Amino acid sequence: MRGPLAPRQVPISLSRSELFDEYVRESVERLERRWPQLEEVEFAVQDVPAPLPGEPEPDIEDVRPDEVPLGRLVEAAKGRPARIVVYRRPVEIRAKGREERAALVHDVMVEQVAELLGVEPEAVDPRYGED
Repeated sequence: MRGPLAPRQVPISLSRSELFDEYVRESVERLERRWPQLEEVEFAVQDVPAPLPGEPEPDIEDVRPDEVPLGRLVEAAKGRPARIVVYRRPVEIRAKGREERAALVHDVMVEQVAELLGVEPEAVDPRYGED
């Protein structure tokens, strides 16, 4: 009888989507240490760009037809906090390998947080774009 190759808590046993969720969690923790006000923000992962139930349609006027967004900021509204969404499939397609994927997830998060806070991405994380 054979068992699993690795214990469940070891990254090799995580599915691709679970591993992606972990990249987002790590990025959120890293950003919240520097920007405590982000604790009020919701973070989500979606497979592909699409509005979540109860959210406004994304503003696609600024997006060229050959571009697929990697993330999105949904501004806070009455009774709902701001939400940052990262799109898993577009990020996975652009990044080959775990380290590159984790770095791209963090860059997307930094860009969305910068938009939320009204600052440049380098102000959110001085290492933006270096990973």
